[in-house]
Amino acid sequence: MSTFTRAIPMLLLCACGLATAQTASAETKIGVVNFQKLLQAAPQTKAAMQTLETEFEPRRRDLLKMQNDIKAKDEKMQREGAMMADADRVKAQNALRDEQRDFQSKASAFQDDATARRNEELGKVQRYLLQQIQGYATSKGYDLVLGDGVFYAKGQLDITANVLAELTAKPATLPSSGPAAHKPTAKK
Repeated sequence: MSTFTRAIPMLLLCACGLATAQTASAETKIGVVNFQKLLQAAPQTKAAMQTLETEFEPRRRDLLKMQNDIKAKDEKMQREGAMMADADRVKAQNALRDEQRDFQSKASAFQDDATARRNEELGKVQRYLLQQIQGYATSKGYDLVLGDGVFYAKGQLDITANVLAELTAKPATLPSSGPAAHKPTAKK
């Protein structure tokens, strides 16, 4: 068999492949989602943030009270310190310094805990939103949905508002992820 006769079937195969690729690309349904906008506007995000606010409010209130007490003691020390005996003033200053250290330690622990829980809750919301986007894309027949890495997309390709409308119709609280739900730790 000559080289020419072997090349004809290869050329026909390539031509069929190109024709199939052009037909498939003409029927491809593509959508774009602005994930950051979706994350900010989703009622599930707002509900998760409200849950965190409620969870951390008692500790925040305690820290605020502690801070105000320290401020009041410091102001009292500034006013009355000069009239106090040296031993009493040193004792009061040491007590105030210890309270300030305790406050800083508790405030730092609070901030660490709040940040960790916020990241945990946002992770849950992000996973949920991704599932919802995938469900929406499947139900509407999309072949490809792109996210925030897109620099341009025609308006009709952006399905963010559609996905957000479906999210708004769902309960604002996320479905529980099982029996191992997070129990807040009370650090004071």
